[in-house]
Amino acid sequence: MPTTYTASAAEKTRQNYEELQEFYPPLTLEKPRRSPMRELISTVLSHRTTHADEELAYDRMLEAFGDWAGVEAAPTAELAHAIRTTRWPDTQAPRIQEILRRIKAERGEFALDFPAEWPTEKAMQWLHDMPGIGLKTASLVLLFNFHKPVLPVDTHVHRIAQRVGMIPPKASADKAHQLLLAQLPADVLVLLNFHKHNYWHGQKVCFYSKPDCARCPLKGFCNYYLEHYGPATPEALAATPARWDLAWGELAH
Repeated sequence: MPTTYTASAAEKTRQNYEELQEFYPPLTLEKPRRSPMRELISTVLSHRTTHADEELAYDRMLEAFGDWAGVEAAPTAELAHAIRTTRWPDTQAPRIQEILRRIKAERGEFALDFPAEWPTEKAMQWLHDMPGIGLKTASLVLLFNFHKPVLPVDTHVHRIAQRVGMIPPKASADKAHQLLLAQLPADVLVLLNFHKHNYWHGQKVCFYSKPDCARCPLKGFCNYYLEHYGPATPEALAATPARWDLAWGELAH
């Protein structure tokens, strides 16, 4: 039995985009969901943390210290206590304060609007130089807030790309940023939909443990499905839902 398909990684990436574009609601370029400062700090808080706990930590932080100046000046132990619903509050608290200090020192205020005027590479490097800011966080801020042509690769996008065969099985998340971005057009709307649709797919179908392959529209070219179930039969493909049904659960922010 074959264990891979003959389609190239780039072809699989294109198929993934087209299938999930039909399966999930397509997104449009709208007003950013959050301010750049909130997106940056919330994404730091979100590492290995549920969205509900991230939101609770963010709200408690500003309730306790009022504004960014208050957060930056707060005793670090008190800030860590305020964000205790995150995975690593004792690590994240000093990182957040250092990020705020650098922004204030370099820009003169707690504001993050300047990347809009910068070339993508310069903005990416500036954010990536911040403590605790990796490619994923920098890419999220630049894509969502400034509509820069970058691609955030979170755990869901990374897992699906490996399972389907869009990237090598052992490619790191940082390498996946480079590989996937090279396989997609430098179109912000395409990159936004690719990211969000795979993010939803990882949450709702392609779970880390026991993925729901029967519901998955990618089974016709997915290496994981082929290895575990064999080539997708016409019956299996015909039984795959054509659209996401909200009765199965709401899609995340």
